[in-house]
Amino acid sequence: MAFYAPKRQTKVVEPEEGGELNIVPYLDILMNLVIFMIASLTGLVSYSVLNVAAPSAGGGGGGADDSPKLVLSVLVGKQGIYVTSQSTKLKFDGAGELVENTEGTPTIPAAADGKHNFEQLTKAMLKIKGQFPDKSDIIVVGEADLPYETLIATMDAVRETSGAQRKLLFPDVALGAL
Repeated sequence: MAFYAPKRQTKVVEPEEGGELNIVPYLDILMNLVIFMIASLTGLVSYSVLNVAAPSAGGGGGGADDSPKLVLSVLVGKQGIYVTSQSTKLKFDGAGELVENTEGTPTIPAAADGKHNFEQLTKAMLKIKGQFPDKSDIIVVGEADLPYETLIATMDAVRETSGAQRKLLFPDVALGAL
C-alpha cells in the first residue's frame, strides 16, 4: 500500500512591513561630516588668532627705577592717526622728526579719500623704537565705527616692519576704546 501525504495548500506569507526606517547609514554620514567640519575649523581658528592683551590697571611695584617710562598709544580716527605718549601728542616736523603736537592735528593725517598711511605709521614706530629699544607694549585705540580692516592694518603697522628685512617693533598690542 502506498502512502500519500495529504496535500495541503501552501500559501506564501509575506512579512509585514513595520514602517521602520534604517537610519544607521544616515547617522554615519552625519558623523563623518561633523568630524570633518570640526577638524577643518580648528585649522582655520589657529591661523586667525591675534595675540592682544588688555591694558593693566595696576599701579606697579613702586621700585626705584629712574629710567624714562613710555606709555605709547596709537589712536585711529577718521581724521587720521594720533601717536601719543603719556599726555604728549606727537607730530612730524618739516625734517621728518617726531615732535610735540600742540595744534591737536593728527600725527599722520588721513588722505582725502579717508585712507590711512600705515607706512608712515611704521616709520614713526621705528623712530620711537630707536629711542626706547626695550619697550614692547603699545595701546591701539580706535573709534567706534572704525572698520575692522583698518584696526588690523594699524596693529600690523605697529608690530613689525614690512618687507624682506622685518624688524620687530611693538609686538605686545593692547586694544582700547574711546
